[in-house]
Amino acid sequence: MAGGRIRARIRRSHLYTFSCLRPSATEEGPHSIEGPGYSRIVHCNQPLMHKKKPLNYRSNYISTTKYNFLTFLPKALYEQFHRVANLYFLGAAIVSVTPLSPFSAVSMIAPLAFVVGLSMAKEALEDWRRFMQDMKVNTRKVKVHKEEGIFGNKSWQKVQVGDVLKVEKDQFFPADLLLLSSSYEDGICYVETMNLDGETNLKVKRALEVTLPLDDDEAFKNFTGTIKCEDPNPSLYTFVGNLEYERQVYPLDPSQILLRDSKLRNTAFVYGVVIFTGHDSKVMQNATKSPSKRSRIERKMDYIIYVLFSLLLVISLMSSIGFAVKTKFYMPDWWYLQPQSTDDYYNPEKPVVSGVTHLVTALMLYGYLIPISLYVSIEVVKVLQATFINQDIQMYDEETGNPAQARTSNLNEELGQVDTILSDKTGTLTCNQMDFLRCSIAGTAYGVRSSEVELAAAQQMAIDLEDQDVERSTVSRQKGKQQEIELETVVTSKDEKNYKSPIKGFSFEDSRIMKGNWLKEPKADIIKLFFRTLAICHTAIPELNEETGSYTYEAESPDEGAFLVAAREFGFEFFKRTQSSVFIHERYSSSGQPIEREFKILNMLEFTSKRKRMTVIVRDEDGQILLLCKGADSIIFDRLSKNGRMYEEDTTRHLNEYGEAGLRTLALAYRKLEESEYSAWNNEFQKAKTSIGADRETMLEKVADMMERELILIGATAVEDKLQKGVPQCIDKLAQAGLKIWVLTGDKMETAINIGYACSLLRQGMKQICITAISSDAKEVVKENILMQITNASQMIKLEKDPHAAFALIIDGKTLAYALGDDMKQQFLGLAVDCASVICCRVSPKQKALVTRLVKEGTGKTTLAIGDGANDVGMIQEADIGVGISGVEGMQVCYFFYK
Repeated sequence: MAGGRIRARIRRSHLYTFSCLRPSATEEGPHSIEGPGYSRIVHCNQPLMHKKKPLNYRSNYISTTKYNFLTFLPKALYEQFHRVANLYFLGAAIVSVTPLSPFSAVSMIAPLAFVVGLSMAKEALEDWRRFMQDMKVNTRKVKVHKEEGIFGNKSWQKVQVGDVLKVEKDQFFPADLLLLSSSYEDGICYVETMNLDGETNLKVKRALEVTLPLDDDEAFKNFTGTIKCEDPNPSLYTFVGNLEYERQVYPLDPSQILLRDSKLRNTAFVYGVVIFTGHDSKVMQNATKSPSKRSRIERKMDYIIYVLFSLLLVISLMSSIGFAVKTKFYMPDWWYLQPQSTDDYYNPEKPVVSGVTHLVTALMLYGYLIPISLYVSIEVVKVLQATFINQDIQMYDEETGNPAQARTSNLNEELGQVDTILSDKTGTLTCNQMDFLRCSIAGTAYGVRSSEVELAAAQQMAIDLEDQDVERSTVSRQKGKQQEIELETVVTSKDEKNYKSPIKGFSFEDSRIMKGNWLKEPKADIIKLFFRTLAICHTAIPELNEETGSYTYEAESPDEGAFLVAAREFGFEFFKRTQSSVFIHERYSSSGQPIEREFKILNMLEFTSKRKRMTVIVRDEDGQILLLCKGADSIIFDRLSKNGRMYEEDTTRHLNEYGEAGLRTLALAYRKLEESEYSAWNNEFQKAKTSIGADRETMLEKVADMMERELILIGATAVEDKLQKGVPQCIDKLAQAGLKIWVLTGDKMETAINIGYACSLLRQGMKQICITAISSDAKEVVKENILMQITNASQMIKLEKDPHAAFALIIDGKTLAYALGDDMKQQFLGLAVDCASVICCRVSPKQKALVTRLVKEGTGKTTLAIGDGANDVGMIQEADIGVGISGVEGMQVCYFFYK
């Protein structure tokens, strides 16, 4: 049985990730764990030891509620009497039990109790819903090691520090765990962190080699160990600790840590030991307490109450002065009031005391000037609005089964007062679902379909495409009553009769290279190398779909998945990966027979936002060593050899066309390596990799950069990120309602403009204002030029005679860096608010946040920010109202509209 299980595990281990830029933990010495912030001690598989002092760690029970049974009454009352009107009526209710009251005490206390009670009931209902959501999470089940190698189900809230857990595929991690082993023999697993950082691509985690034998339930029968690590903190991407196991000390880093609320994907199971539980876990450390927010209407009502109270005080003061005068000079003559035997309230000899007491009575008597029922009406309306939002079928996402969720009803009315919407593009206006649409190989462009951006932009600008070359593209028009744009690509080409149902990730159409016809092309060898690069240069995982018999791919980015689908459709199907090789099934060959090829992976240099490229070094079946690289065109072109620029001019032209069509592009290049050259480089690389010191990362990047030179250009890819369904219609209606819409994106200006037309942000007849920085080394000259452009544009808008004229402002990140300076930001804001639409392209996450803050503080009006990832957190936090398309770490927002 044991041998069979081991063989099964070996067969399942189809993936090995080569992280050449990240050294394994075994290559480092143990961390120095001492001092403040590094006092956590975890006794593995001995959870009862943590109940003793001084450890006594927190339980895994979590709560996101604002109140509990003990704190509800004082906290809720404290919040209610933050309202000015409630404070006034509280004072009136207290006075109503004294002889000064002109009414019975019940008539004053009952309305106040009703209003406060209703508001508190609403708070209790909303907090009860949060409590039920918490309980749903706390009662989830997970397998926990009990004793003698036996695992049993236990609810999340009962999980303790030191417990050994077995988490299975597609389950969430109930706490922060140290990964011990997985269903793969090399101890790796794949984790989806969408609930932490909004990213849908999978992250790779790796267990220490020393714990890999802990691969089944029985292995934990006598397992013990000690973890010494950092104390609970909110940093999601760092971890410092050591594992003491079998009398050895092993360093730990973030690649071994599985965070709570992330999900296990593409891995049958993992074993892990609990380090942080409940509110000590990193995701809960990032969570903020449910805030008590007050809307602008409530703050405005407080101001109105102040005015009304001031008016009430003036009226009561005038009445009291008159009463004091009457009491002193006229009351002695009124024998029927018996002034000789009256009390201090009506004593002619003490008119000041009588006037003051009458002031209190008058304040109560005229108190109905302040409408206590107004708060009741508003609270009822808010609760109903929140209910309507939660039940709105138009906000229900059928694909995921998630409705809109109004976490609190305190800010509903803010939605109706939004003046400016600031939105991310990728994943927000677009689907973040990439389709391979076009490519350029050896200077020849392939692909005859138009992108949705081209089609929608052409229709928005009223350009008639019917007379153009039919092989390029046609425009699909709906001839219904509304004549709305339907964002569905309709292809009319010479191959229309052979058109099949669309393939997810692949919208390419060109008979020249489809179905093996690329063999007839003049440069078939380069085309073959292009397809092989797509099939080899990646870190994806193949999964066989037993129903269709084809392979699907779990990739770290949607672009990578689209490349693999494209390679498969072109006849180069990636179907297997082992610890050291990638296997490709080549459907078409010169011999006419399908061939399975093995490429041995020698090194893989991963893609990072800093490197903007990915490289894989492989040895083919003939023994030739090849370096295959894909990355941003600017990075690849800088690394081309003199002999490798044969297709640079044509490829550059094609890349510009793809950018204008709203497509995402990457350039592909290769290099043949001699055995001696590779061996010498690999020795240097291994030295840098195994070095210990602060400059190791710099050394690794320097050595990697030495090899990624003298490349030969192969071509370029162009993938399409489709617009979300209904985006153009939605933006058009928002614009008609008078809302100003800003799109903050990292795209090129040409791409951003075309996408602006596609989603109705830019419309026919709208006048565009493009602010760009000139090329100059003198910053003062650049600033003066940008300021002059802003001033001229503002003057042009003021002199515009057409009252219905609309303007669109387009600015890039480099220019924005100057425009957001203290000496220019007010002029920039003045220009921007006069425009109906604003597009900021090539912007960084920090610039997104700064722009949002400028709009909110500069205009004083309600802003709404929409985002879907970690890059958008700053923008969402700065806005008055934030909308998260998915669970995003750090969001302090009122609403989550889950997609």
